[in-house]
Amino acid sequence: MGTNEQVMTWIKDTYMNVKGETDINAEGCCTGKFIAQGGIGGRSESTGLGVYYAIREMTSFKTFLKKVDLPKGIKDRTFVVQGFGAVGYWASHFLEKDGGIITTVIEYNSAIHNPDGLDVEAVNTYMKANGTLDGFPGATETILEDPESFLEKAADYLIPAAVEKSLHRVNAPKIQCKAIFEGANGPTTFAAENIFTERGIVCCPDLLVNGGGVTCSYFEWLKNLEHISPGKMTKKYEEQSQKRLLEIMGFECDGVDIEGASEVDIVYSGLDEIMSTACKENWDFAVKKNLTFREACLVNAINKVYTSYKENGIMI
Repeated sequence: MGTNEQVMTWIKDTYMNVKGETDINAEGCCTGKFIAQGGIGGRSESTGLGVYYAIREMTSFKTFLKKVDLPKGIKDRTFVVQGFGAVGYWASHFLEKDGGIITTVIEYNSAIHNPDGLDVEAVNTYMKANGTLDGFPGATETILEDPESFLEKAADYLIPAAVEKSLHRVNAPKIQCKAIFEGANGPTTFAAENIFTERGIVCCPDLLVNGGGVTCSYFEWLKNLEHISPGKMTKKYEEQSQKRLLEIMGFECDGVDIEGASEVDIVYSGLDEIMSTACKENWDFAVKKNLTFREACLVNAINKVYTSYKENGIMI
């Protein structure tokens, strides 16, 4: 929390100055670096993008939609977003792009609401310029004294993407949404989740929903270990293959700009695959075992550890 590409690059540089001569993979000591310093394209938006992928997948499952009693998909669905940093902003960016309506944005010192929707880019620009949402022209309601009270605004989905314990036994009975997608680490207390379960509100847990950041950190680490950017070895081959295919089909390709997958394309695709697969696997497990979504994620993960121990002959 509170770090950025500059801080992570300083950490990398310090480690390399100490260990660089003896550790060929020293650049991989940390992730989230500037791209020119061993970082990877797409890392800055990856956690928010992962939240978006999770919402997109979950809102396509019939059993989930039946549970929350909402139409399929993101289009025209309303969202309350707490925290408008890297996670909240990017999740909102991709949701809005897919037709979602961000009705409420909550920051530590202010919160705004508009039932018809807020312009995500305008909110982001205003917050960066002013350090507060106070006075944002697109809001119909603004609060400064108790911004967290806007967590209780009515919406289809709630995305807590700020700090831990934002949802607790006091405000949980007042939350007006059908499902919660945890973009922050530990935003829901145990007491709050019990209340949500009793009320039929699905809580999609942080260990799954906000996994996009650590997943892309893994991609960056692999890039550092392999000492080559993802797709570098295959991009031109893909371009030439696509061009030959079009020529075989009788299309004139002279002057046509055909590009293979870039590093960002590969990162987005890999994250999409991992998030989509994880959402389906764990939600299906929750439905099959009649568990809450968080319980299912934890039990499924522990089962994998147990299986690994068992297969390796390590019995407890």
